[in-house]
Amino acid sequence: MAALSAHPAQAARDLELRKGPLREGELRDITWARLEEVRAAIARLEAEKEEVALAVHGLVTAHAKDTLHAVPEYAALRERGRAVRLQLKELLAEEAALDERFYLRALQLPNSTHPAAPVGDESQARVLEVVGEKPAFDFQPKGHLELGEELDIIRQRRLSHISGHRSYYLCGVGALLQHALVHFVLAKLVPKPPTSLTALQGFLPMTVPDLLRGAVFVSAIVSLRCPSCPPHHHVTSLCPPCFPQEGCGMQPNSTPSPVYCIDPARFEDLCLAGTSEVGIAGYFMDHAVRLQDMPIRIVCSSTCYRAETDTGREPWGLYRVHQFTKVEMFGVTAAESGAESEMLLDEFLVLQKEIFSELGLHYR
Repeated sequence: MAALSAHPAQAARDLELRKGPLREGELRDITWARLEEVRAAIARLEAEKEEVALAVHGLVTAHAKDTLHAVPEYAALRERGRAVRLQLKELLAEEAALDERFYLRALQLPNSTHPAAPVGDESQARVLEVVGEKPAFDFQPKGHLELGEELDIIRQRRLSHISGHRSYYLCGVGALLQHALVHFVLAKLVPKPPTSLTALQGFLPMTVPDLLRGAVFVSAIVSLRCPSCPPHHHVTSLCPPCFPQEGCGMQPNSTPSPVYCIDPARFEDLCLAGTSEVGIAGYFMDHAVRLQDMPIRIVCSSTCYRAETDTGREPWGLYRVHQFTKVEMFGVTAAESGAESEMLLDEFLVLQKEIFSELGLHYR
């Protein structure tokens, strides 16, 4: 929230570009200015309470118990201690109410838009690079679905009574091809043997749960701290072992929802993950990571479940389906300079290009 308060214009731009439920005028309600004031006041009162307690202890030590109540300073300190405790009680209640109010509003903030991303639909996209040559045929090429049906390795027709629309079967070499592609990527990214979260320049392989709590999808701004920090320590860049982490920022209960939620009458608050990103983020949720261990690179192959919205027409082929297998590269970086995330993204982009080139594919 410090970034939001420091750069309100950028936050307003993100709201406009991402078309979230909030509007620019509502940003003033979630900058946490009052919450920061309350927390600063609490910190001052906690320090004063400690000073009063030390002063009272000093008087108790220096005077006999039967004469202590006659000491004017002792009575004044006890009165001040009671006043401080009452003020703290009120401020702590206000802090809890503000925290809940602003947290729920902050969950509606969209993720930041990269400054280089063009605004608009696909017609506004810019081609940055073309790799390889597009094959030229002296015949009309067939699409993947037509080829797959002729080879009897893909079935997508006559499934409405089995699994509904936008589903499919992979059979024979079609199923083997999927497994081979997953193995190909994992073999490229995972060091041999995989060691730990700090495997040098390698990815740690991981499997994740398909069913996750709703909080994992939306978990925004989870403050992490090292065990040596005080209980009310608020993470800043001044505490190297600690760093704040943001969750996925997804909204399972939006309309229409992009997420499949399990019947709450039987299983309370469980959703099917649309990407392993959610499960990996959940792994690091409420989890302290040492600064020297970052960046952390994770690779995960998982089944993804997507409640795709109705576009008015059914897509052709294995596109916008409700269930598919995906290999995900996921990174956790520090935020000391502000450039760490961009650097890791560039590294991931190089790896993606290598994967496509090694498969002999033409791409842009």
